[in-house]
Amino acid sequence: MSENLIDPKHWVSRYADYLYNYTIVRVNDHEVAQDLISETFLAALKSKHNFKGQSTERTWLIAILKRKIIDYYRKINSKKGKAEVHINYTDDDAEGDWLEERVQDPFDRTAEDTMENEELGIAIMECLDALNEKQATIFKLKTIDNYETEAICNEYNITPSNLWVIIHRARKSLAACLEKNWL
Repeated sequence: MSENLIDPKHWVSRYADYLYNYTIVRVNDHEVAQDLISETFLAALKSKHNFKGQSTERTWLIAILKRKIIDYYRKINSKKGKAEVHINYTDDDAEGDWLEERVQDPFDRTAEDTMENEELGIAIMECLDALNEKQATIFKLKTIDNYETEAICNEYNITPSNLWVIIHRARKSLAACLEKNWL
């Protein structure tokens, strides 16, 4: 039923220019922009059954495109050997990566990069503020300030498994909040 709400036959004529203008200021490369838009249309076509009609086609396509742009930067930054920062919700670094950002050269930023980073930072802080106080504090201590599990558990009189439940719930709430408010 939701597939009837979208019209893939007209995506290129209706949205290609808008998507291109959105992309070119973020990647500053004509061919890359075109490739990302093509990947966006392909991904949207493959997942059109997931479109629920809760947004416009254009908004839905932009959300997909944002993810493609993020993936593009992750890919090129990993090739350059950039450092990775992970926020994990388990003791094992190999499991549970939630947010992965690349550390970029501070002198290699465009105004759009700076603005988007600031927007993301504001969105994260607003989403953290939406959590209950205990959950937000514990999440910050463990994932941002890197406090030891034992120290947090002693401070809040909780078990390690309770700590991870709190971290997991905070992570899920933050992800949902960012999905809604930033992506």
